[in-house]
Amino acid sequence: MQARWRVGLVVIARDEAATLKRLLDSVRPHVDDVLVMDTGSTDDTPRIAQAAGARLATFTWCDDFSAARNAALAASASDWHLVLDADEWLIDGGDVLAALRHTSPDFVGTIALQDQFDGGTAQARLSRVLPGAVRYAGRIHEQPIHGLPVRPLAMRVGHDGYLPDRLQAKQGRNALLLQRALEDRPHDAYLWYQLGKDAFVYEDHAKAESAFAAAAERLSSPPSWWRDLVARRLFALKRLKRHAEGMALAESQLQTCADSPDFFFAVGDLLLDWAADEPTLAETLLPMIEDAWRRCLEIGERPDQTGAVTGRGSHLAAYNLALVLDATGRADEARALRQSFPSLG
Repeated sequence: MQARWRVGLVVIARDEAATLKRLLDSVRPHVDDVLVMDTGSTDDTPRIAQAAGARLATFTWCDDFSAARNAALAASASDWHLVLDADEWLIDGGDVLAALRHTSPDFVGTIALQDQFDGGTAQARLSRVLPGAVRYAGRIHEQPIHGLPVRPLAMRVGHDGYLPDRLQAKQGRNALLLQRALEDRPHDAYLWYQLGKDAFVYEDHAKAESAFAAAAERLSSPPSWWRDLVARRLFALKRLKRHAEGMALAESQLQTCADSPDFFFAVGDLLLDWAADEPTLAETLLPMIEDAWRRCLEIGERPDQTGAVTGRGSHLAAYNLALVLDATGRADEARALRQSFPSLG
């Protein structure tokens, strides 16, 4: 069947020599065009892009991700655009990407993103497959603007930009841009949520909690990322030793987050820390801790939920629950649980 629609990979990059080739090699066999928009690299990024078969364009960085992405989209001018970053790569779904050549560009496609961080993997679904005319808005954590149907596509993309060495290299960059964006849009709950996430990954838990609280105050109904915000708030409150406040938050969200293993994992973690700090409360808190991790296992893995961490609905919760069972004299039950999850040993 003759291809009717042209598919292009679109990347903006600066000083991404360490990861760019991995991305381009993973996608190039499945697309018709590869466009790398360099925003001011001082390393080998431009040479690597061209050596990997990409068209290279340049853009003068102006502290605005949408401006850079839109310039790259215009330079690509494909019928379909797959928009990825240099620290991402295609895991699988190349056949789905290639099939877009025979698919009318009349919807926006989401991909499954697997975020690798120190100690685990988080899941998200993002709108990254765009018809050619769609453009972005927003200085940072920019979003495609459209009124089209949204369809999930069977494509998995890896991302390791949250590993410690990568985080250190870009520390402060996103926070500055988020603060500038909030000066223009102080009531934007999503920007406050992203500011909280940025502080969270750099372990500034006081700033994270303040930003998450500001996001919550500006919402009239829970968005798709609400469960992630609540779970992160609970972890931040635990680290700040504000256990009672965290428990009050958890109790207020039991119904809204009833299907989230990440929520109940965070509840169990907060209560365990509280019990360790105040042993006189342990007898009261231990049954609640056990119940939280049992709820994780009852719900199971939920990779469809924004920010879901792999294992909180399975082996991570089982590991914590087994420790509680051992500590409360139920070694046989703990042993049976570990046998259900061989990775626990």
